[in-house]
Amino acid sequence: MDINFNILAAAKSTLKAESDAITKAIDFLNDDFLKSVQAIFNTKGRLVITGIGKSAHIGQKIVATLNSTGTPSLFMHAAEAVHGDLGMITKDDVVLCISKSGNSPEIKVLAPLLKRDGNILIGMTANESSFLGKNSDFVINAYVEKEADPNNLAPTTSTTVQLALGDALAVALIEMRNFTANDFAKFHPGGALGKKLLLKIKDILDGKNKPAVTIQSTIQQVIFEISNKRLGVTAVLDGSEIKGIITDGDIRRMLEKTTDLSAITAKDIMTVNPKSIEINSKVEDALNIMESFEITQLVVTDNNLYAGIIHLHDILKEGIVS
Repeated sequence: MDINFNILAAAKSTLKAESDAITKAIDFLNDDFLKSVQAIFNTKGRLVITGIGKSAHIGQKIVATLNSTGTPSLFMHAAEAVHGDLGMITKDDVVLCISKSGNSPEIKVLAPLLKRDGNILIGMTANESSFLGKNSDFVINAYVEKEADPNNLAPTTSTTVQLALGDALAVALIEMRNFTANDFAKFHPGGALGKKLLLKIKDILDGKNKPAVTIQSTIQQVIFEISNKRLGVTAVLDGSEIKGIITDGDIRRMLEKTTDLSAITAKDIMTVNPKSIEINSKVEDALNIMESFEITQLVVTDNNLYAGIIHLHDILKEGIVS
């Protein structure tokens, strides 16, 4: 019991220390942060992020976030930079160097080299008076009082603050670029969000499997069509005009009322004015309509002509959820 209590106490203490450090970081945001964002936004090049140790891992995550939100970025490991990787930096690039102490040997060697060609250097450090702090054009203050671990050694609180400041940079740049959800989807076409925002009905519609009967069709013909196409529904047409739909639920309700099927036609049991959607509409729109009306199928039209049926299962197979 005591062991479990100590585990939870350590976890709570860690989260409290890190959340407090992030809260304090708000007070350190100043004109240098503003100028850093503006420099990144205005550059004709990219943002090159560098660091060593755990700061390097944080830098890689920040690069990933920036690239996915419209800011071209790349990562350069500080130790590899002086062995040839400096060649990846172009004259128009802005460089962000992340280092808690700002005084590590690699950073002391690298910082002057990063500025020799006139590149803007942004330092993210917990020590503004460090070598990195003094040699940077702008300093993003990532100060923390102590790490979360009891020995004040393992990068915990410091890397959490670095990560949060990287997110702050990314979100500020999102605002400046007016970066929308549709823009985000363009960089994530394979993910659920990308599919929701980009995938269209025509991309997943099976146009060859489109159940249809006429208004004069018999109930036997209607049942055969619904069973054959396996979508639980059929459209009812009068020539090329969509008159209604019949679902397997409509068939069951009809059978509850009568067993004499000889005189009943599709026209007698169809639902008129069915919910429909244009073939060039987004799949997300179809999903929203289905959810709003608590239905599982929609009639798809192409220039007001019947194009097929889209089923909720078709959408779910694409991994799209609301």
